[in-house]
Amino acid sequence: MDTSAHPLDQAIHLVALEEDRYTGHITPAYANMVGPFGGVIAATMLNAVLLHPRRMGEPVALTINFAGPITDEPFRISARPARSNRSTQHWIIELTQHGEIAVTATAMLAVRRDSWSAQELTVPDVPPAEQITPSSAPVPIAWVKCYQMRFVDGLLTMNSADTSDSSLSRLWVRDEPPRPLDFLSLTALADVFFPRIFLRRQAPCPAGTVSMTIYYHTDSQELAAYGQQPVLACARANQMHKGFADQTAELWGADGKLLVTSQQLVYYKA
Repeated sequence: MDTSAHPLDQAIHLVALEEDRYTGHITPAYANMVGPFGGVIAATMLNAVLLHPRRMGEPVALTINFAGPITDEPFRISARPARSNRSTQHWIIELTQHGEIAVTATAMLAVRRDSWSAQELTVPDVPPAEQITPSSAPVPIAWVKCYQMRFVDGLLTMNSADTSDSSLSRLWVRDEPPRPLDFLSLTALADVFFPRIFLRRQAPCPAGTVSMTIYYHTDSQELAAYGQQPVLACARANQMHKGFADQTAELWGADGKLLVTSQQLVYYKA
């Protein structure tokens, strides 16, 4: 591992083994309440595909299912193309640790071609990032320090006086230290939101993502043009019911381009 690399690149670093297999070990910098930060786990799974010699095209969709906890120890990832067509490729990815499957994933890649395009969703009307003071979250977990967050609304305070009937968060966010945007950093950023039940209740409870799907509405050339700019991250819940809550999220470029949409299912006990 290159210790001079960005902390994200160190965390998602993989070493190729025999065909279709890698080994990795997420660094403590991205530790969460239990195990590593889910966004970095997702980015590591995608990295196994992007590094693969049979990879074709760029990510269009990624679904991650967190089947069990990951401990602070090495793990193995298998990634294989289930089917390759002329312009699309479908992948099956599994992360195992201690002989058990901890994470499963599917990914779809595609060779994008110029075509008619339209963006129906409108970027939220919020102040630019430079007009908002960075915030620090009141939770003692390592991965939060890996991001600069500038909240427009929906700040987690853990103060019971701030309970709300809305789970909406909007914030400008980027890697800390800054890192150019690419599919890997974008994948991790798609999971940068605290559980929506934390925000509603302004109190912690056992909670964790069990499934997450990310749709990418951009390509590597467009991402490169953003450099180290922050993205506008928005998230809300639609329903919290009997121990499970959904989350709908978007990541926007500073120019109003929709980069990512995401859906999550989160387990909670409250």
